[in-house]
Amino acid sequence: MSVTSGALPARVLVLGLGYSGRHVARLLQSHGVACSGTVRDPGAAPEDGLIRHRWVAGAPGDGEGLCRAEPGTTLRDAIRAAEAVLCTLPPDDAGDPALRLLAEELRASPALRWVGYLSSTAVYADRAGCWVDETSAADAVDATAQRRLLAERQWRAFANEINVASAVFRLPGIYGRGRNALVQLAEGRARHVLRPGLVFNRLHVEDLATAVVAAMRLSAPDALYLLADDEPAPPQDVLAYAAGLSGLPMPAAQAWDAPDVSPALRRFYASNKRIDSSAARKALAWAPRFNTYREGLQDALR
Repeated sequence: MSVTSGALPARVLVLGLGYSGRHVARLLQSHGVACSGTVRDPGAAPEDGLIRHRWVAGAPGDGEGLCRAEPGTTLRDAIRAAEAVLCTLPPDDAGDPALRLLAEELRASPALRWVGYLSSTAVYADRAGCWVDETSAADAVDATAQRRLLAERQWRAFANEINVASAVFRLPGIYGRGRNALVQLAEGRARHVLRPGLVFNRLHVEDLATAVVAAMRLSAPDALYLLADDEPAPPQDVLAYAAGLSGLPMPAAQAWDAPDVSPALRRFYASNKRIDSSAARKALAWAPRFNTYREGLQDALR
């Protein structure tokens, strides 16, 4: 199929109205798009005008989860009406649980013309601080990366099967208002972990939302976008800047391979790479509003 560019879809379904999904949905709402999404508990959601469907994607072999995974009437109606579907849910060992459980309904949708999946730059192995872009091999071999890659392949294959446009977004760490180093310092959760030479990119959640909306407008087939800010930076620099803005003290420093650093956090700090998002910027005619963590943290402080 060919690239089309123009109007946004009239109706969008977001599978997973978490932090990123809510920001995308609210931006779509501001453009006049009818947007709804799935949550575990609609009663705990804020009053923001978004329609929420109660739905839990159970894991394979999880009897309770699968029992609750059957989509209800309102979700089935939303799937049939949606012109675009964005999945933000984390994968499991079998790939994407949402696609596994909703493929039949999605395949039967008469309106669907675009699907998107939020993935991670964790699919790239350590580059010792060098750059990765869309042409780089997704060569990480750990279980988390392999689950992401499997889910990406499933969504791309599904889009090709039903002949609709698709986009996979490989993302660095997402932050923004309510989720940032200022909040971590204030709540006593910040970790001052040091690994010499380590840098990585970030992406403000509002910039993620504008990029997803641009991809929906472009509606390209089998698209892959790497999104990131302009400054790959050491994590301790970000934390120090947040401490300076807030007047809160820096936590004590600790080495990234110290015994009291959890294995999960150690794996996170083991990957050192810079993200080149120039191809996505050109394709989407997009650029981040929050060019670096400084602008993002200044906005969060306000």
